[in-house]
Amino acid sequence: MAEYIIKNEQLTLTVDTAGAELVSVKSAAGREYLFDADPKYWKRHSPVLFPFVGGVRGKEYRYQGVSYPMGQHGFARDMEFTFLSETETEAGKEIWFCLAADEETKKKYPFDFVLRIGYRLKDNQVTALWEVENQGTADMPFSIGAHPAFYCPKKPAAGETPDPAPRTEYELRFDTKEPISFYLLKDGLAVPEVTETLAQSETGAAPLVEGIFDRDALIVAGNQAHQVSLAKKGEEPYVTVDFDAPLFGLWSPPGTDVPFVCIEPWFGRCDAHDFTGTLEEREYGQLAAPGETKAYSYRMTFA
Repeated sequence: MAEYIIKNEQLTLTVDTAGAELVSVKSAAGREYLFDADPKYWKRHSPVLFPFVGGVRGKEYRYQGVSYPMGQHGFARDMEFTFLSETETEAGKEIWFCLAADEETKKKYPFDFVLRIGYRLKDNQVTALWEVENQGTADMPFSIGAHPAFYCPKKPAAGETPDPAPRTEYELRFDTKEPISFYLLKDGLAVPEVTETLAQSETGAAPLVEGIFDRDALIVAGNQAHQVSLAKKGEEPYVTVDFDAPLFGLWSPPGTDVPFVCIEPWFGRCDAHDFTGTLEEREYGQLAAPGETKAYSYRMTFA
């Protein structure tokens, strides 16, 4: 494990080679935006989910007649990545890390993959960059997703007095005023046939009401929104996440004192609770042909 830092006049990023995980985003004024992985609540900051997002039914999946074990959110988040490069161009500063398939990964996921994870820093924005390369001779199904945890309530900057307002004084804002529907999980699997609608204001904002996550993550599918912000009511957003993913999750552990909210763009999803198909048939799955590299990204803006 090793940490790498890139910074500019507005933000300082810290990335750990364990999972190529972004573990800190701090403003020049000393405000930390990413949760500190306090195990009392959750032991992670912003893991990358690969080659699965969420869980698989029965904790195993089938591919070409063989069953393979697979834990929650795949395995990349728990593996050591290799540092590749650090560069600076007009587009910003970038840092890249790499994970390649080996004999151990093939016991769980029988593909010759290369996963590259990068972060680009430009002004007050951080873009997470993912490249998934298929070095094998067969089509490679996979999923990939983000799981960043942002402090909510927001942390004070250096020298500021902490804001005593609870999380219920904050809200989620979307790039649409249309009602946002979601479905939930049952024993870690999706129940997409049972949908509910967020309680939203006239502007489309959804307050973080008490108990909003007591039933686990909210799954928002169907390209309903491609931007989600966190803001205190009556104030400008302090975190905005932009993405082109077809669905995203909203999550924190249950409880009134949990100090963060996750906004999670996903190119993939856990199995449905009644799913009986194969790896190739999983909903929202991605596919890389032999020799193909698929690229994905999302952007975070901090204020």
